[in-house]
Amino acid sequence: MKRFAGLIEVVKVVAIVFLSAIIIRTFVFQPFVVEGSSMESNFHNGEYLFIEKVSYKLKSPERGDVVVFRYPRDVRYNYIKRVVGLPGEQVEIKDGVVSIDGKVLKEDYVATGAKTYVDGKPELNYSITLTDHQYFVLGDNRAHSSDSREWGPLDRRFIIGRSALVLYPQSSFRAIASPTY
Repeated sequence: MKRFAGLIEVVKVVAIVFLSAIIIRTFVFQPFVVEGSSMESNFHNGEYLFIEKVSYKLKSPERGDVVVFRYPRDVRYNYIKRVVGLPGEQVEIKDGVVSIDGKVLKEDYVATGAKTYVDGKPELNYSITLTDHQYFVLGDNRAHSSDSREWGPLDRRFIIGRSALVLYPQSSFRAIASPTY
């Protein structure tokens, strides 16, 4: 009988640990692996990140936040990009320079040479006014990024969370801070 009671205790502990892990992954943190070069030189292919989900339950994404979201054209895939434009703002891109409501955006995080396409031609001009719940997201490596320039603004409902930590490789371990403008 004592053996059976001990087994029940082990099953309880395993169940509690398992449920806790599911709750944490669903509502607090989620792992994410960077695939591709669209966020270079700030995030590299194969880096392992933790995505923090709680803050966007309490507040909206801010300019400069690096967010992970479900790709609007196929929600089976997750993307990582930087928030550049916020709801209600007018975003313009002219000759590779981003302006928000007519003011040039200082983007020190953009990869060198990323303001032109791969073939060397200047980026096409772009202008959009975002509506409620819409964000304009761009990769830091603009020459190699599928982002809002290609598939339009990102609706808030697709955003999973904010990139919080780079965990792997160990040499890249760091907290991720949004730039100040």
